[in-house]
Amino acid sequence: MTGTELLPIATGARSGRFLLRELAGHRAATLGAVVLGIVAAAATVVPVYVFGVLVDRVTEGAPASTIVGVVAVIVVAAVVGGVFTGLGAYTVALLGERILASLRERVVARALTLPVDRLDRAGRGDLLSRVGDDVAVMAKSLGEVVPQILAAVLLVAVSIAAMLGVDWRLGLAGMVAIPLYVMALRWYLPRSAPLYASERVAMGERAQALVSSMQGARTVRAYGVESEHLTRIDAASAGARDIAVTVFRLFTRFGSRSNRAECVGLSVVLLAGFLLVRDGSVTVGETTAAALLFHRLFNPIGMLMYSFDDVQSAGASLARLVGVLDLPDERRAVTGREPDSGRIELVGIRHSYDGVHEVIHGLDLTVADGETVALVGSTGAGKSTVAAIVAGSTEPTAGAVRIGGVPLTELAADRVRRHVAVVSQEVHVFAGPLIDDLRLAAPGASDAEVQAALDLVGAEWVADLPDGVHTVVGEGGVTFTAARAQHVALARLVLADPAVAVLDEATAEAGSAGARDLEDAARAATRGRTTVVVAHRLTQAAAADRVVVLEHGRIVEQGSHDDLVQAGGRYHDLWSAWSESLADR
Repeated sequence: MTGTELLPIATGARSGRFLLRELAGHRAATLGAVVLGIVAAAATVVPVYVFGVLVDRVTEGAPASTIVGVVAVIVVAAVVGGVFTGLGAYTVALLGERILASLRERVVARALTLPVDRLDRAGRGDLLSRVGDDVAVMAKSLGEVVPQILAAVLLVAVSIAAMLGVDWRLGLAGMVAIPLYVMALRWYLPRSAPLYASERVAMGERAQALVSSMQGARTVRAYGVESEHLTRIDAASAGARDIAVTVFRLFTRFGSRSNRAECVGLSVVLLAGFLLVRDGSVTVGETTAAALLFHRLFNPIGMLMYSFDDVQSAGASLARLVGVLDLPDERRAVTGREPDSGRIELVGIRHSYDGVHEVIHGLDLTVADGETVALVGSTGAGKSTVAAIVAGSTEPTAGAVRIGGVPLTELAADRVRRHVAVVSQEVHVFAGPLIDDLRLAAPGASDAEVQAALDLVGAEWVADLPDGVHTVVGEGGVTFTAARAQHVALARLVLADPAVAVLDEATAEAGSAGARDLEDAARAATRGRTTVVVAHRLTQAAAADRVVVLEHGRIVEQGSHDDLVQAGGRYHDLWSAWSESLADR
């Protein structure tokens, strides 16, 4: 993805260590799965061994009743094998799902603590593909492939041991195929591993292209750039498709090499058996049993060989998930100090998103407890960056941020949100009852408190909903306009009751008709709080206690609305242009 910095991917060795540590943490379940698998494999081998004995008994002229005992042994072995195979598969799948659930939760928890700008650089599609596509790939592998692999490995081991038990020379004859299998893997793995890793990355790029286009669908249609976005999606999808086709083509060539090993191995076993029977070293039944044991290995060995397709893909997915876990935690240790007021102090703030170009240059700003400050300036002046730094969403490259005398870096993330609340122009309404959505800010709020918050921000429309505050909203329920979603966000702010509120263009999406009402609602919600407003509409600035004008990451002037208009500076120009645009409507 051009212009992005994908989240890291762990090495194969690191992924292996992670998996071993997880298995060690579930030692009893791991040991139980292995024991169940060994019993199942042994039960599967018994009928073949007994069949060899039957051949010798028939050759020796044993009575027909001999077949009864053989059949009984085979039936018992089949029942035991089936039961233990099922139990083993269930145990392995359960163990895998537990590990996957823990891994998924830790990845999501780690992602939620990442700096917002780090996620922006990576692209949300990369993270979504990891917690979505990669988790799905691993879930399939753990539920279907891994149990089969474990069963196949144990069956191969038990079968080889049985062949050696019949006659060591027949066992060695069968093991002639092992170097051929190894050669096939040595040819396949170095070629396939990079392709599977590239396939996972390509799926992330495809997800990013889809997510960015869907999230910005209105803007895409407004500017008539549908074809450009469709072209980008087509290119990302074609890249993922081409890699998948290349992987499949490589896999078919790998299959032919596996078949070659099977043919050579069985031929050598039969040849060795013929020579040994002729010399009287082994019986026909023993040779038959050895040949059948080797032939029965075709399926488990073939499954092992062909499952490398899924193993490689799951390994690539695991590496991407572990890569997120290995991201360094950039949060600093907390001290336990708590802010004593809503006073905001920005001292020597500098910030760069790419480490090269600064967007904020040595900014100093103090906001008194309970004061409302509006940040204004042209696009790219640094307003949203300053707001994000105040909110703790972005950590500045240099400088200090203090809330109530306490550096923001000394507060744990949950404590930051207790003291500083953010309302942006992008508000998400979660699916479910509206009252649950509002209680995200204050889980213990009563119905009366929730209603009081809605009344304070002027959300009278809630009374018109089918079930009032208990109406199901969001996906699958009642959908909200931008203005109503902002009412919900402002009501959350009231319920959270922070000392500091940051409004980042919170009324920008309301349109002219609802903007005035939302501005009134925002003033009601922030009354008595220290408030920083990124003023998209200059009427917000006019109502603020102080206006701070930014240009190119620096404060060029500040003061009350009236003073700045009379001063005839940059704010005067912005206000004049704003007033003229209103007059023309």
